[in-house]
Parts: sequence; C-alpha cells; structure tokens
Amino acid sequence: MLLGFKTELKVNITQRILLAKHAGTARHAYNWGLALCQKLLKHNRENPDEPLKFPTAIDLHKLLVALVKPTYNWYYEVSKCAPQYALRQLRQAFADFFKKKRINGKPVGFPRFKKKSRHNSFTLDGSIKVVDHFKIQVPVIGVLKTYERLPKGFLPKNVTISRQADRWFISFKVETEPQATEKISQAVGVDLGVKNLATLSTGEVIEGAKSYRKLEQKLRRLQRNVSRKKLKSNNWYKAQLKVARLHRRIANLRKDTLHKLTTNLAKNHGQIVIEDLNVSGMMANRKLSKAIADMGLFEFRRQLDYKCQLYGAELIVADRFFPSSKTCSACGQVKKTLTLSERTFNCECGFSCDRDLNASYNLVRIADAEFTPVDRVRPTVLGEAGTKKKIDFPQEYVQLCLPLSNIV
Repeated sequence: MLLGFKTELKVNITQRILLAKHAGTARHAYNWGLALCQKLLKHNRENPDEPLKFPTAIDLHKLLVALVKPTYNWYYEVSKCAPQYALRQLRQAFADFFKKKRINGKPVGFPRFKKKSRHNSFTLDGSIKVVDHFKIQVPVIGVLKTYERLPKGFLPKNVTISRQADRWFISFKVETEPQATEKISQAVGVDLGVKNLATLSTGEVIEGAKSYRKLEQKLRRLQRNVSRKKLKSNNWYKAQLKVARLHRRIANLRKDTLHKLTTNLAKNHGQIVIEDLNVSGMMANRKLSKAIADMGLFEFRRQLDYKCQLYGAELIVADRFFPSSKTCSACGQVKKTLTLSERTFNCECGFSCDRDLNASYNLVRIADAEFTPVDRVRPTVLGEAGTKKKIDFPQEYVQLCLPLSNIV
C-alpha cells in the first residue's frame, strides 16, 4: 500500500527564493486557468446554440504555452511541471464540482482563486532520487537537505513541496508492506466526544489536545497586534508570520495526539468499533462547533482507516442512528431522551456508569456479527488514471484568453 511521507526541508536563502518562485508560478497558472474557465462558462450560457468544449488539462497547458509564457518570462525560470500540475489540479477540481462529489458530507463547491499568502505549494516530477539519507534531488532546484532521515531504496514519481508559515516541507508516496502486529485484545469500542477525545471499552479515557482552546488567548493577542499595523508594511508581514506560526503549532499539537491514539489502537486491537459521526452536521451547532473542530474527529477516522490496513486490524463503523449512548449495556433498554448535561447513565435495572463508557460498551458488542448489521469499512481500491486524447484547442479560446493579462 502507498503511504505519504512528509518532512521539513533545510533550505538556504537561494533555495528559499527559488521555491517561492515555483509556488508563485503554480498559483498564477491555476488562477489564469480558472479565469479562462469562468469566461468559457459565461460564454456558453450566453450562447447556448454555439457552446465551446470545456478544456481539458492538456488544452489549458497548450494555451498557457502559446499565450502566457511569451508574456511572462519568469515562467522559464522554474520547472515546467509546476504550472502543469496546477492546471491538472484545476481540472480535477472542476470534475469534482460537476460530479457533485461530497467530502465530509458536504458537496464540493466551485473552484476558487488562490491567494498569494496561502496555498503555497507545487508538484514536480522527472529525475527525482534520494542522494543520501538526508538529501533528495529534484529538477531545477537541485539537491535539498532534510532534517529527517529519508526512506532509501525507492524512486518517487513526483514530490509536492509546500510552505507552512516560514518553513518548507516535501512530501511523496512510499510503497509500504502491511505489517500485522501482535494484538493485546480482540475488540475495543471507541466512543468519541467533546469533553474527552475518546473513551475506550477497556475503561481508558484519552483527553484531547484542545490546543486551540489553550492557545486561543495568545492567538487573539497576536491577531489584535496585526490589526494595529499598517497594511502591507514590513511590520504587518512580521506580525502575520507570528500568527501563522501559532496556527501551525495548534495544528501540530492536535495531529500529534491523534497519531499517537490511532497508532496505539491499530497496533494493539484486532477489531476497532467506532460511530459513523456526521461531523459536518455537528459543526452546525454554534455552541459546540469550536470544541468539535478542536478535537479533529474526522481526522481521527481518516487516520484510523489506513492504519488498520497497515497493522492488520479491522475497522467497524456502527450505523449513524445506532443509539449507543441511550442504550443500557446491562439490560439493553433504550431511553427515549438523554440530554447532553446528563454525564452519568442511570437505568431502571439499577445499572449506573459514565455515559461515554456505557456507549463504548455498546459499541464493542457490535464486533459480534450477530448483534446488529453494520457497515464494515474495507480498503478503497483506486483505479488507474485514464488516458486522455490530445485535442487541438479551437481558436475561440484565444479570444477568451486575451483579456486575462491581469491575473496574479
């Protein structure tokens, strides 16, 4: 199976400038292609009798080479792969929008323009190889040093270089063989929550990082400091950088907690039972949305999905409407109502325990196939990308491209 590997780069001033040029070129190509597609869609709405074919990624790249590169010479200072992959990503974004693809329960929206201070990333392919344990060679940029030891003995097809605040990272896919580990227990139920990140059927309670809540006051102070600076001044950029660094720290603390928990579950338990939470629907609650987002519930399931495949565990997802919190784990009686303020589950049969622990007891019973029908998550097999025919772009595209000289 393919796993992503991401590590920080150790770059000098020259390499930092060259990386920023690649990211800026990729952003310019993406915004230019998006502006062209918007004009094309507008033209087709106004002229339904003579619609133009929606361009493919190859069509967009042909137009870019013919009309944009001669105007902007700095396109030749970077690798040709940066704008190519940007246009492929744009075409894929339109494909997801037209197919009404849903992510986390929400439909994918119309592609938006990329801002200069965000989305600083680009993709390269070609002659890529690991030179040393801490060095990797990429086209045009040359040899890049890393802080972390690189996996040796493979040739990645492409790499993605991105920036977070003032640091640059490189990521690529590595072919990894699944390694089944020795399990401590056969099955475990995991009840996710807001007060505590997870409550296991073994009685263990894992607290969430709550990094945003802990650093919210500091973030508020830094953002207030930004508002007092003159817009686009040097001090304004310095203050913005401090805010970006703090956001990166908040995200890293949350990821660290989730990775440790999901790895421990996948390595030590044969079957893991969780709930099919509607995270996007839960985020609509304005009183709990901040706490829910701070826990990272959707990221927990995403990590657990691929780690179960890696370590030989089975992930079982209970039905979304399964009343795990309202059901008594001793007698099976289901309560009609259970408010959020009731932290202790009390049943008429005399059973009493913490409501999250009671829910985890009910979830672990689902591991028995005779208990209730469930949706067992299986590995997703990704198909190979289809080949596209090379089609010469019509001359009408050229007329649409002429006014697009102010894209930044």
